[in-house]
Amino acid sequence: MASSSTMLASSRPTASALMNRRGRPSNGFMRKRQLSLSVRASSSSSSSMAVAEPEGLKINSVPTKPFEGQKTGTSGLRKKVKVFMQENYLANWIQALFNSLPPEDYKNGVLVLGGDGRFFNQEAAQIIIKIAAGNGVSKILVGRDGLMSTPAVSAVIRKRKANGGFIMSASHNPGGPDYDWGIKFNYNSGQPAPESITDKIYGNTLSLSEIRMADIPDVDLSKLGVTEYGSFSVEVIDPVSDYLELMENVFDFELIRSLVSRSDFRFIFDAMHAVTGAYAKPIFVDSLGADLRSIANGVPLEDFGHGHPDPNLTYAKDLVDIMYGENAPDLGAASDGDGDRNMILGRGFFVTPSDSVAIIAANAQDAIPYFQGGLKGLARSMPTSGALDRVAAKLNLPFFEVPTGWKFFGNLMDAGKLSICGEESFGTGSDHIREKDGIWAVLAWLSIIAYQNKDKKVGEKLISVSNVVKEHWATYGRNFFSRYDYEECKSDGANNMVEHLRDMISKSKAGQNYGSYTLQFADDFTYTDPMDGSVASKQGVRFVSSDGSRIIFRLSGTGSSGATVRIYIEKFEPDVSKHDMDAQTALKPLIDMALSISKLKDFTGREKPTVIT
Repeated sequence: MASSSTMLASSRPTASALMNRRGRPSNGFMRKRQLSLSVRASSSSSSSMAVAEPEGLKINSVPTKPFEGQKTGTSGLRKKVKVFMQENYLANWIQALFNSLPPEDYKNGVLVLGGDGRFFNQEAAQIIIKIAAGNGVSKILVGRDGLMSTPAVSAVIRKRKANGGFIMSASHNPGGPDYDWGIKFNYNSGQPAPESITDKIYGNTLSLSEIRMADIPDVDLSKLGVTEYGSFSVEVIDPVSDYLELMENVFDFELIRSLVSRSDFRFIFDAMHAVTGAYAKPIFVDSLGADLRSIANGVPLEDFGHGHPDPNLTYAKDLVDIMYGENAPDLGAASDGDGDRNMILGRGFFVTPSDSVAIIAANAQDAIPYFQGGLKGLARSMPTSGALDRVAAKLNLPFFEVPTGWKFFGNLMDAGKLSICGEESFGTGSDHIREKDGIWAVLAWLSIIAYQNKDKKVGEKLISVSNVVKEHWATYGRNFFSRYDYEECKSDGANNMVEHLRDMISKSKAGQNYGSYTLQFADDFTYTDPMDGSVASKQGVRFVSSDGSRIIFRLSGTGSSGATVRIYIEKFEPDVSKHDMDAQTALKPLIDMALSISKLKDFTGREKPTVIT
């Protein structure tokens, strides 16, 4: 297997523009900066005082004061980089985390550390390592150069039986000195920390007075190997090898290789200058035989090449243009900043995330060895379309509808009740780990196309991505689905809009007419976890009509500033003759109704969405 340090020069099959989407030189991984840690921790600091120390390790107690606004959201703590670069800001949150965990969850234990390669990760890694050592952690496993995708962190935690792990990422948000940074903690089965822990972290950030930090030098993260400091050690590991081994156990690599190495099949993967650039060559090229030119934007950069590493029709426009252009590849895919999201495209054809997870589930037992024994159950987030529900019903499988957030899936997986799940926000995954997984989804689609074409000889017409999707619609019906995102709205206006909608549902009654639609029910989604009994309330305002059409409103917690208003619109269509309609045309009456009843323009001042998917 090729080393993950062999970073791939960006390339693309058709136009040199995608090789470096922003016109920047692609000359290696990312620039190295002189570390300037945003915390004072040296033993010579006049404000530091020695505390109880492990063997061979000096620990400093660094005085600090609380910061406002360190409440963890759906996917960790996300703020602008300059906020995290304030003295002690990140350190406070990390120390508050250790103060919130039971000692047996980290004392003398092993933690994993990785991130998406964005600006400030190098400095942040040193802070986290020193505070972990200061709080009694025995060992840190960190990806080379601080790199490790979110799904890979989950995989390493599980394989190495670690106590948990830190993920340095703001996911799909832009990176660079003026943009976003984030941090989250995953527990010992690889799943994001539950709210019971994140609530404690927030509480502790409000009263924190000291940070425990080991007095050790910065660790060279560029070289594989173990560095010891008394009873504490740091092991720099290949961020790809454990994850690749897992993928080889989940999928039939020989089957996929038989497809991607065909002379009459072309594939393109856009890493968006994000973390999966480190994984693309070892997996798709070295292990599966894809052409090196099939990897686009394959060098991870601290600012993602001035791009927005969100794999959707708006921010992955270069890939979309290729797939809808002349002589397009047969399958196109992209992943996001930290590698947990994905987008799948056929030639001139977009696969919605809601359809994608349903199609993977419907084909998994035949095409993917990991599922040959059958599926335990299926689940989706509440805003995701009902396409997966229909697969679960046809296959007679348990089905779950959960709030947005992968931790809800993790509880079901740990209980052995869930195999495949997905969110409409371009997240798809299975119980092989406890995170959504972008490359896993791409490999799943390659497996499905390879299985469908396993008996086709070179030169025979191949079953395409669009063929697979349309056959699925013919069997299950089509759930027309779209999402409108209004990013960085003023929080007050967005919150007032949601309160207006909540007031509407409190007064609504079944049988009311909204245009040509008759209301079946309206509510603010509440979920009681069947495993631990925890309750998640106010998870999205729903208007569901008697024909199953849905309009859902939700504020997203994944941004670093303002509020993102998301509107989800869905309509089921069983008539095959109508399946080729454009989704925006099919959904226009519902879209118009959603904008009308929400009074979105009045509350937010926004005329148009930032992103439509």
